Amino acid sequence: MTGPAKAPVDVAALALWMDEQGLPKGPIGEVVRLVGGTQNLLVRFTKGGRDFVLRQPPAHSVAGGGQTVRREARVLGALASTPVPHSKLIAVCTEEGVTGGQFLLMEAVEGFNVAVGMPPLHSGDAQVRRGMGLAAIEALAAIAQVDHVLVGLADFGKSEGFLERQVGRWRHQLASYEQYNGWLGGDSLPGISTLGKWLEDNRPRSFTPGLMHGDYHLQNLIFRLDGPQIAAVIDWELATIGDPLIDLAWLLANWPDPDGSPTTFTVSPWDGFPSEAALISYYGELTGRDLSQLHWYKVFACYKLAIILEGTYARSCAGMAPVDVGERLHRNALRLLGRATRTLRDRQLGNESALGS
Repeated sequence: MTGPAKAPVDVAALALWMDEQGLPKGPIGEVVRLVGGTQNLLVRFTKGGRDFVLRQPPAHSVAGGGQTVRREARVLGALASTPVPHSKLIAVCTEEGVTGGQFLLMEAVEGFNVAVGMPPLHSGDAQVRRGMGLAAIEALAAIAQVDHVLVGLADFGKSEGFLERQVGRWRHQLASYEQYNGWLGGDSLPGISTLGKWLEDNRPRSFTPGLMHGDYHLQNLIFRLDGPQIAAVIDWELATIGDPLIDLAWLLANWPDPDGSPTTFTVSPWDGFPSEAALISYYGELTGRDLSQLHWYKVFACYKLAIILEGTYARSCAGMAPVDVGERLHRNALRLLGRATRTLRDRQLGNESALGS
């Protein structure tokens, strides 16, 4: 998951800053930019006989790079006392002048990301791949079971009214795309209004608040090289306190069909990975959470993700993003809406196995 590159940061300034923080002395060496499904700058390097990974949001970060760094640092610090697999936080820089933005320094984790392929052990054994899918649920269950109050995250998000805010927020996001000339509006996403109304009318009345990763899927996991276990869950920039069942539904929305056909990204080879029903059953076994309304969460995850993907398509219609990328993501959005519609149909037909309830 790495590739050599010219140093993407000012290593002299970084080395000086690290010296001032009391970190290992010595020059920075073996600078490698990490790749694989993220817009963030990720750089691995050595200093003083120790490996480090620098993570810095892109300069154009909509969420605000500085705030993102500080929130992610807080989450990683809180996770240190939990069994959630993650990259240990070493230091955080809130100064813009060192590397051109605020950044985190984390421990280097040995492993691989499915976004850039699997090593022979994993690609050659369907049982190992099954274990990878179950390990994804184990890590997700560990996140859901974090006592966010005990680890100091009681004020990290607003759980009151959390579900009530969701559909309106993403409906507003969809409406904001009207600013892009050439986009056909809601007509580009058949059924989106009907799904939004159903979500509002059938929203769960209560939930058990907990820590959410916010973007939990296979590409945000680093798997170990020697087996199916997870070395680290990465990209915590969207973490909050909310309803952890949305994380489960988000994983399912991104989960390929049984034949490996993707809704968002391709994982190859796919045979051996657990079915959606197996994932849901295992999650329920590990967490004890009430999954009787999981169909709502599954529809919502598809609805939200479709709207997010449609944003790139809308920008491409206005010449502000590559046309081929926009069209590909628009097709993915349509697949997601189709999956949401099938979930509702299965609910009406009483197909409980498809709903996981």
